[in-house]
Amino acid sequence: MFERRPSPAILAIGGLIALVGAVLILTGWVDLAAGLGGFIPLRVGADAGGPDVPVWLTPLTAMLIHDGWLHLGFNLLTLAIVGTPTQRAVGLRGVLVLLLVGAYAAVAAQWAVDPTSPVPMIGASGAISALIGAYALLFGSGRARAIGPVPAHVVHAVWLGVSWTLFNMAIGWASAGGGMPIAGAAHAGGFVAGMVLLRPLLRWRWGGGRVAAE
Repeated sequence: MFERRPSPAILAIGGLIALVGAVLILTGWVDLAAGLGGFIPLRVGADAGGPDVPVWLTPLTAMLIHDGWLHLGFNLLTLAIVGTPTQRAVGLRGVLVLLLVGAYAAVAAQWAVDPTSPVPMIGASGAISALIGAYALLFGSGRARAIGPVPAHVVHAVWLGVSWTLFNMAIGWASAGGGMPIAGAAHAGGFVAGMVLLRPLLRWRWGGGRVAAE
């Protein structure tokens, strides 16, 4: 389901990401911002000192830093496509929970696979992956076939998650920028978080009622 006009809330979220991302790209400060506010696995549990953003806040600040126009534009386009339909189902509070938990789930997954990496992880992809995970379960039942005991909507969700990750990694390679790679594990972490959170968020908004996704 594609909403031609993103909701005011999605426009505001996307506008903030776009504004900060554009300023950093135009000023050439992406590398500096990534070092100060990107998520660096090696910093977890270490006393970084200096002007760096506290490591527990970097999953949020990293969402605003993008390594080039292609990286920024693709994330904004994806947010515009999945944000409003998902908001209709889970509400604005639900969307904010998905983005926040998705951001932290993304960095947790990346830290788990490479805890000693000194490379900053940047971009809103991990947080948006949570929206995609919820969106895929909400609107995927008619777009895939069940595989054995695996329901069609889960098959569709997994397919969409893999495609999203591959596209984002390809865009990361195409964005010369500062040479900071886009982390595949982060996408998986955010995506799984979105799938797990969907049902509790639906209950939170609608109580015991049943919501028709299509």
